[in-house]
Amino acid sequence: MLHLRLIVPADRTDEVVRLVEGTAGTAHLVVMPGVARDPAGDMVLCDVAREAGDDLIGALRGLGIDEQGSISLENLDLTLSAHADRAEREAPGEGADAVLWEELTEATHEESTFSVTYVAFLAVATMLAACGVMLDNAILIVGAMAVGPEFGPLAGISTAMVQRAPRLALRSLYALIGGFAVAMVLTAGFVWLMDALGQFSYAMIEADRPNTSFIWKPDPLSFVVAFLAGIAGTLSLTSAKSGALIGVAISVTTVPAAANAAAAFSYGDYAQMSGSVAQLLANLGGIVVAGTLTLLVQKALWAAHRRRAGHRARPAGGREPVG
Repeated sequence: MLHLRLIVPADRTDEVVRLVEGTAGTAHLVVMPGVARDPAGDMVLCDVAREAGDDLIGALRGLGIDEQGSISLENLDLTLSAHADRAEREAPGEGADAVLWEELTEATHEESTFSVTYVAFLAVATMLAACGVMLDNAILIVGAMAVGPEFGPLAGISTAMVQRAPRLALRSLYALIGGFAVAMVLTAGFVWLMDALGQFSYAMIEADRPNTSFIWKPDPLSFVVAFLAGIAGTLSLTSAKSGALIGVAISVTTVPAAANAAAAFSYGDYAQMSGSVAQLLANLGGIVVAGTLTLLVQKALWAAHRRRAGHRARPAGGREPVG
């Protein structure tokens, strides 16, 4: 179940209450007149089954509640109520299959911010991966892959393409390209420093390195793995199963490829650098393509299901719900 907290102008409360009551899958409706101060209005609380949440949020936005008041949403880990059980039975479909497009857009927007923290995580992950490739240490490679935050912008690009949100697409591209550019420059400097300190050497970059040589030797399987990981990562975001993202992070050779490209550049090994860049691009492209296709399929399947169920939460004169 999801919990909705609404601040509604007093003259729109009855309209909102009718909308909530007429939406299958809602329960625990509470109206507190006049309690909101900024913005001024009434407080309306309700719980809604996840599979009915996107329609209801879209209908509330159609009424302009997000502009005249506010719409807040949170996930409920536990709800013990016969009313909630009945609401979940009445709502069409399964909650695990439902996509909350507003929540997804907001989440990817936040994860696609080119911030100091984002760049720091990506740079540290790339430096860790550089240690891994120079030492041919697979454990360091896995650790670096888990630290990297690059899936956020990749998911943002996929979401923006499906939702036709150019601002989110540009924001995500900026974070992705800018983040990797800064991380690779810092990693190149890190490699030079470690070489000066006698910790890295040219012989290390030229060694066979059987445990990590796949990083700069892309093949068709690289794209396949990235494609599958992109599907899994997107499903984990849309179904709120964030634990699966850890598995996605350690499945795709993005950060290690960027690290090896930076290390190879530091030693003038441009053949190895170009192979690493090709690996990086193949993986980034595979994730974006898979994420976009997954969201398109989810959107089409859920829309078809709602049509079959005859369930549409839309106020008279309101716009069609997102998704």
